[in-house]
Amino acid sequence: MKPSVKANLAAFNHDARLYLTLGIANWSIFVDHIPNNVVNLLTLRNFGFSGAADLFVFVAGYGMAIIHGKIALERGYVVAATRIFQRVWRLYAAYVVLFVIYIDAIAYVASQSMAPEIIHEYNISGIIEHPLRILVRGLVLQEEPLNLDLLQLMIPLMALLPFALWGLLRRPNLTLAASVALYFAARWFDWNFRVYPDQEWTFNPFCWQMLMVLGGWFAVTGASGRALHGLSWLRVLAGAYLVFAMAITLMRHSPALAAYLPDIVLNNITPTDKENLAPYRVVHFLALAFLATHLVPADHPGLQWRSLQTVIRCGEEWLAVFCVGVFLSFTGHLILITGPNLVVMQIAVSLAGFAAMAAVAYYIAWSKRQDLPAALRQRA
Repeated sequence: MKPSVKANLAAFNHDARLYLTLGIANWSIFVDHIPNNVVNLLTLRNFGFSGAADLFVFVAGYGMAIIHGKIALERGYVVAATRIFQRVWRLYAAYVVLFVIYIDAIAYVASQSMAPEIIHEYNISGIIEHPLRILVRGLVLQEEPLNLDLLQLMIPLMALLPFALWGLLRRPNLTLAASVALYFAARWFDWNFRVYPDQEWTFNPFCWQMLMVLGGWFAVTGASGRALHGLSWLRVLAGAYLVFAMAITLMRHSPALAAYLPDIVLNNITPTDKENLAPYRVVHFLALAFLATHLVPADHPGLQWRSLQTVIRCGEEWLAVFCVGVFLSFTGHLILITGPNLVVMQIAVSLAGFAAMAAVAYYIAWSKRQDLPAALRQRA
């Protein structure tokens, strides 16, 4: 392990910004998955090229590199790798349980004629005629019901992480270069995982792995330190790019304004191009992360505000909150399409979902504390 990597891992302290980002990503994904919902107009994807998925993958890579890098530092790489594979198994188990219950709930709603068209909208039109076939393909990640694509993506990315971590701890720059090379090769040769019968994954793992490895690279090299933030010209450049991205995205929402955009912009910059993680999307995310970490350092007093603790808690229990959010988004969508789809109803559904996700996060945190010895339980 490189001495500089050892020093960066040893010096790292708890950073609430990571959990705050995961919490924001979870809440954003929940409302983004409810169509025709006025609340999702406020999420990141409406103001630039990147979105909540980018936050999720990058921060996961950053956090996992820190946690398991420290384990490798203290107990060896083999122990760290086994802990990552345990997380992969838990993630896969959560996906399987969620997949089975999720498609069963959708099929039940469709069969009861409450909203028959929903079975096609959620990409499981074959579940009524061939339920066993759909379930088997789902177990081997050959089905992709709507809104499960991000969780599905995290399984191969997490499975890659033990190998990426080995390289990051020894040759971080070379590992990042290999990840970038794989990214460009996948885009050039059109590599992707397949969904039965002839579709591709919504998130291409061969491309999105770069964002996770990039998060790990920033974590182990400390490249997001004070020296980088001292470059005022870089902050100006990042801010200018964010303004440019916001202008393009907002103008594309309006046909009248989009007519003023040059053809080169309309044809080559598509804010919704997330399958292969377009380069301008990566640049937008990095610019956003750079300015956000400059404006909100790790010791910022605002991170202690009570109003943010709920979001941070949802980030700490991100997997359970994400799974609950998938069901809540389906329920919210069903409520809005079978009842009065008023703005006040959209806001009420979104707020109720936020409250339910927070309740799950706080319950899990409380339950974990009960398993601790009494002395440790009082400190937690």
